[in-house]
This record gives sequence, structure tokens and C-alpha cells, in this order.
Amino acid sequence: MRIEQVFRATVLEILAPLDLADLRMTVLNGEDGDPPAIAIVCDSLGQIDLGWIETSDAPISWRAAAYRELEQNLPCVLPIFGYERLFDTMSIYYWDCETDDEAARRCMIEYHGMDEAEVDEQTLPSMMNARRPDWMIAAKAAGSAQLPSGLRQKLRNFRDARRALKSLQPEHNAWHFDVDLINQYVPGFEEASPLPPLTLVPFEQFAPQLDDVCRHGMEMGFMDIAGLCPLPDSGRIDDWLTSLRLGAQFLLAAQALIELDPTKL
Repeated sequence: MRIEQVFRATVLEILAPLDLADLRMTVLNGEDGDPPAIAIVCDSLGQIDLGWIETSDAPISWRAAAYRELEQNLPCVLPIFGYERLFDTMSIYYWDCETDDEAARRCMIEYHGMDEAEVDEQTLPSMMNARRPDWMIAAKAAGSAQLPSGLRQKLRNFRDARRALKSLQPEHNAWHFDVDLINQYVPGFEEASPLPPLTLVPFEQFAPQLDDVCRHGMEMGFMDIAGLCPLPDSGRIDDWLTSLRLGAQFLLAAQALIELDPTKL
């Protein structure tokens, strides 16, 4: 019991500084000879706070550079989705995987039984893309040489933390995400929504679309596990804690990037 208390206290201490998401650890018992496993679960829901990236008067190219890094890298630790996943899900739901307006319009008429007047009231692919603020568009991101030094340093710290995580082997990584492994340890989890509970997509521009794709998750639960790692022997615990710290350092680097306002440096 004393060892378990110390272990849980250590985990809480590592996760305590994180504000991006509310994370917790849970121990899962293996079945049919499987070893116990530790899962990291995300209890947060909705859009993460993007700080200056979303609200400041900084140049669009600076904001787009920071957003691009978060969108590309945060999913390696957090259960979170970006615009591409939202667009693809909308395409599956409403346009039979089509991505241009004419094909989407034809699908809604031929397969969903809508008439022309109804189609004109629906969201089409080009309308969705047009709603994106410029800072969400990767092509508008400035190169490193065009960024102020403070922002360059925060981005460098974030990438360094990402590289440290990539060096981990899956079996030693607290943040390893494997759907088949999760379903093996959490029976019935396959009934949950395949979408994560967090998003980088701003609600201000995409509230109706986010409400649509998240309805299943609100009813049946989201894919809220950030990582799951079996522990076949006690020697793996130190490796698990090391990887947990690396993930926390990565998220702290993301927080520092979001909390920065380069216009005030």
C-alpha cells in the first residue's frame, strides 16, 4: 500500500503543472494472462485555449506558425483532433467522402434524398474551408527566420520535447496509443466515438460542425485515453515514469508556446 501511495503521489506531482488538459492515471487489470496496464485518461472536453494564437493582434504568419506546430504534434500525447479530422468526418457523414462542392451536392440529392432547395441550405466543402481563420492555414505560416527570437525559442523547445518523445519505444511509453490494445483492456470501449474529446478547431467558426460530429461522443463517450502501457514486470515502472515526465515536459512546452504573446516581448 505504501508503494502504491508513493507511486500515485509521484504521478500527481508530474501531472500537476499541466493546464492544457485534465489528465489522470488509472491501473487496468489484464485478462486471460495479460499483464496489468496503466492508462492515462483525459477528463477534459472541448476546444483547448489557444491564447494569443487565436485572439492577439500578432501577424497572421506568426500565429499560423505556432498553430501549425500544435496541430501537427499535440496528438502524439493528447487525445485531440484538428481541422482535417473534422473535415473528413463531415465528408463521411454528409458527402459520402466527397470533397468538392459539385460531388457533395450530387451525393446529398441522390443518396440523401434532398431537393435543390434543401441542398442550398447545407454546408458544402468550400463553405467549410472558407470559415477557417487565416491563422489555421499552414501555408500562411512564416519560416523560422521571419519569426521573432522569443517565438523561435518557444518553438524550438517544443520541437526538442517532441523529439525526446519520439525516441521512446512503444512498450516503454506511457503515451503510446494503440486502439486494439485499448479495446483489449477496456471491454466495450469500441462503442465509444472514435473522435477524441479535445479539439484544436475553434468553436467560434465551427460550432455547428463540431456539435454534429461530437454528438456520438456526447452520448456514448469519446476516445479519451491518451496512452496505455502494459507492465509485464515491476522493472518497467521506472521507464513508465520517465516517459510520463517526457510527455509532461512536452505539454509544458506547448503551454509555454500558447501563453507567449510575441507582440509584448
